[in-house]
Amino acid sequence: MKKNLRIIYMGTPEFAVPALELLVENGWNVIGVITAPDKPKGRGQKLVPSPVKEAALKHGLHIMQPTNLKSPEFQRNLKELNADLQIVVAFRMLPEAVWSMPPLGTFNLHASLLPDYRGAAPINWAIINGDEETGVTTFFLQHEIDTGSIIYQEKVQILEEDNLGSVYQKLMDVGSKLVLQTVQDIAEDKVKSYPQDESKAIHHAPKIFKETCEINWENSAESIHNLIRGLSPYPGAWTKFDGKICKIFKSRVLTPGNSALKPGELTTDNKNFLKVQTGRGMLDILELQIEGKKRMKTEDLLRGYKF
Repeated sequence: MKKNLRIIYMGTPEFAVPALELLVENGWNVIGVITAPDKPKGRGQKLVPSPVKEAALKHGLHIMQPTNLKSPEFQRNLKELNADLQIVVAFRMLPEAVWSMPPLGTFNLHASLLPDYRGAAPINWAIINGDEETGVTTFFLQHEIDTGSIIYQEKVQILEEDNLGSVYQKLMDVGSKLVLQTVQDIAEDKVKSYPQDESKAIHHAPKIFKETCEINWENSAESIHNLIRGLSPYPGAWTKFDGKICKIFKSRVLTPGNSALKPGELTTDNKNFLKVQTGRGMLDILELQIEGKKRMKTEDLLRGYKF
């Protein structure tokens, strides 16, 4: 096996850490890590490194943090590293001059079964749409985003009790192993990639914005429940109760609903339960966070807060 293959790894968030760790632990020659610049955080606006940078520092890897991927200086420095292969996991869009640089190409790990759910938020949208299955894909980069030839795919079940946090964890674990497998097979010249089947590009996965997260109580209890699951624990589906913003993190579908209530109207005993009427069925709110308070279970909130 060609463990001396010169690899550059690009990634920023926690999702990209396990794949980098696996490559290093398995003796692959990661000659450089490219990640986002440190960001100011908290009250003191102290500069904080990305999770990938922290992992790279731990392993003593060469780190680059360009602000502009099109910068001639960055591209010159990158070329001087003389990489054979580049790997991208949860990073930003690369210019062609960067992804086309290494002789063995650049491959990406995407958290969906491409071509379905191309875009920035594939995990969220698979859950929001009520899917029972998702997965991960490794594919070679080309001009249009998320459209390159597929190398490998691995399916992952979405269970009823899953939310964004649990599916993220599953895909991160499966994805890191798929990255390792992809590198091994590229090194041994075993890879036979194939073009994406455009007829399977059914859903889009656009970036999640604040307005995406607002609950429309006219929708069915089931679709609102899936929205809550797909946005929990972050950024959280939200609504307004008593004029205050309220994020909902956990719910349960109740059918039938209360026909005396209009969508968005709630009923509570102010002790144990908080239920909201929807366009079809009711939603039992199990965990929430009222503006100015921390996240808690409904019965805990109701001990000190009355609706």
